[in-house]
Amino acid sequence: MTSTRLPEHILARFDAVLDQVDARLGAGYPGPDGRAQPIHTVYVPADRITPSTPLDWGASAVTLLDRHRDLLSERDGTDSLDAVRARLLDDPVQDLRIDFEDGYGFRDDAQEDAAATAAGEIIAGWASAGGPAGFGIRIKGLSGAERGRALRTLELVLEAMGGVPDGFVFTVPKIRAVEQVSALVALCDGFETGFGLREGTLRFELQIESPQAIVASDGSAPIARMLTVAERRCSALHFGTYDYTAACGIAATDQALDHPAADHAKAVMQVAAAQTGVWICDGSTQIVPDTEPENALLNHHRLVGRALRRGYYQGWDMHPGHLVTRWLATYDFFRQAVDVAVPRLLAYLDRRSGGVIDEPATAEALAATVLRAVHSGARTEDELRITAPELSPAVLRALVAREPIPHDPR
Repeated sequence: MTSTRLPEHILARFDAVLDQVDARLGAGYPGPDGRAQPIHTVYVPADRITPSTPLDWGASAVTLLDRHRDLLSERDGTDSLDAVRARLLDDPVQDLRIDFEDGYGFRDDAQEDAAATAAGEIIAGWASAGGPAGFGIRIKGLSGAERGRALRTLELVLEAMGGVPDGFVFTVPKIRAVEQVSALVALCDGFETGFGLREGTLRFELQIESPQAIVASDGSAPIARMLTVAERRCSALHFGTYDYTAACGIAATDQALDHPAADHAKAVMQVAAAQTGVWICDGSTQIVPDTEPENALLNHHRLVGRALRRGYYQGWDMHPGHLVTRWLATYDFFRQAVDVAVPRLLAYLDRRSGGVIDEPATAEALAATVLRAVHSGARTEDELRITAPELSPAVLRALVAREPIPHDPR
């Protein structure tokens, strides 16, 4: 370091303060953790789940796609429909929650005990034999009336799984206070001790569907604090469309993913989770392609595209028909995005001048988009290798992390 007019004790104080800030920011905002975010989470009530549910949903989705192919072709801007159909046949569901909350309702204890054991066995089967990449359960809430039942269901699922497979999480609905998250951390600690699991094995998702989770009584925005007290156990924030908008006093006919009240809540979630490695998952729509399939397909396609443009890359799917438009909108979005991103990334790597001069932050976002496209299947690594061999996964990951570009780009 060159000489300075600063007294040595001032420089030492300056460094000491900022070193603490760097450590705190590094711990709280570590950035992406390398996990591939799924494009959706499928919710299935616990009394309707079977080992074949993912493929059954895919088969139903293919039938719907074939029946409405002309309509869907009008929304297919990148000739993706055949690829979507193949995806629905082969790997239609990336992430699935077996629901013990609203979708399941209240049963007697013997019924829910049996359903919890069955759910754990099904998840164990998926983990060993090519099921969805992600899976888990949604337990009942943490209020006094439901708390005991929620804990018992989770414990029975853990017992039936015979271990915790990679990809397992449990979703906790109706989170309203920071202290509830602290209690969840203690719960995970206790179950890990009781089952002999490695520390940090259990992770959970917080479902944000109460206004108090967005603005607390003291005027604070508690989600950021929730993520801090979660001690890296919170993997995602999920939005609850209908509970949230109902609690805000929105009339039933106007409750929707694109209502301004919902947009505000999701924007707060997005900012609170930014750079933490915690995913944001959009909520659900109750409009399904049963009685008016064409209107429902168009509506869901619109909502998925809208969410993607706002940076919500994952959302709930509640019906096999939602898979059709989820995959179509996702493939279309990322194929178009890759067509824009690849030339700009190549120019950035070569530092060539052009119509757009990108900065490291923009290169980070462009590279993240290409990686998401590959993870979703919208584009493949082989396609990228042909069109842009310089943009290997290693190079893209380095750009996202703002690290030096590897000399060996493989």
